[in-house]
Amino acid sequence: MGNEPLLAVGLDNIAVAESDLSLVDGANGLLVYRGHWARDLAIRHTFEEVAHLLWYGHLPNEQELAALMERMKANRSLPEHVKAVLRAIPDDVDMMSVLRTGVSALGNREHRWPPTVDEVIAVAAKLPTIVAYRYACLQGREPLEPDAQLGHTANYLYMLKGQKPSAAHVRALDAYLILTQEHGMNASTFTARVITSTQSDLISAIVGAIGSLKGPLHGGAPSEVTEMIEAIGTKENAEPWLRNKLEKGERLMGFGHRVYRTVDPRATALRVVAQELSGDDPWFDLAAHVEQTGLKLLAEYKPNRKLNTNVEFFAAAVMRAVGLEDELFTPTFAVSRVVGWGAHVLEQAANNRIIRPQSIYTGAMPE
Repeated sequence: MGNEPLLAVGLDNIAVAESDLSLVDGANGLLVYRGHWARDLAIRHTFEEVAHLLWYGHLPNEQELAALMERMKANRSLPEHVKAVLRAIPDDVDMMSVLRTGVSALGNREHRWPPTVDEVIAVAAKLPTIVAYRYACLQGREPLEPDAQLGHTANYLYMLKGQKPSAAHVRALDAYLILTQEHGMNASTFTARVITSTQSDLISAIVGAIGSLKGPLHGGAPSEVTEMIEAIGTKENAEPWLRNKLEKGERLMGFGHRVYRTVDPRATALRVVAQELSGDDPWFDLAAHVEQTGLKLLAEYKPNRKLNTNVEFFAAAVMRAVGLEDELFTPTFAVSRVVGWGAHVLEQAANNRIIRPQSIYTGAMPE
């Protein structure tokens, strides 16, 4: 029929936009945020500093950082109707579905085209409050209001746990949240950009992104890593348990990545942070042993595949160390990734063209 589109199932190796937000080089294990190594940002900077980098294009000076922190603090509280929505959702609804609904309830006539950085900041500031509010309700306690004396990550832990967090826990979770703020044209980010390209509003784009992140192939791995390590139980059981999985052709959670064919740079940074945090913690010692055993067995069973530890493996270690339950893993991922979603929404809107791929028809033709 002529002029048929090129078929690229899953859009593998297809670029749909130019972006200066991040470089994800899976072949060489590189992750760059706007000219900075992500691993260095995680070790040396705070959540708000890196959010400023992604939203404004540069790391903030002292005055710029103070201004951003104040704006985020001023936008943390939830409108009463959103609280009512969160309370009305049945207890058996999963947390990501609750988050999706809570963000959707933030939509109003003020969210118009084109989106602004002020809107992005307001939404990013509220996601932790939505998660913590709902979690408190499920725990049977009155939700805490945000604490204006605390930074973004510390306040999130405070609202979740009901007490001021330790500096070590804030440091560890901050590093995780920085490393997952942005990761190129992943499924949820692509979803947000597609929605934005139609000139829809920011809230719709974020809701769509959350729906994409909810899928276990995108945002669900850390809890599965925890389940795997807990099932192994002891260092002595690690090799027979993992070997049995591999011999049955099953996947080891926390190893391998669709993008990275070498070491995941986010895992490298989180390993450093997790070791600083955990010290002689028995659970982390077991996790470290499982990692080394898993890498050894993967080299044995799949020598032609470059399967290394990914960010989800050490994310599970950090989440467990700071006391977050499995049901909070993916929502916490969203608390971080909303920064990148917002940056991509702004970038898409600034040079917009509707994203409209084609499909190849494989059905019958009428006679």
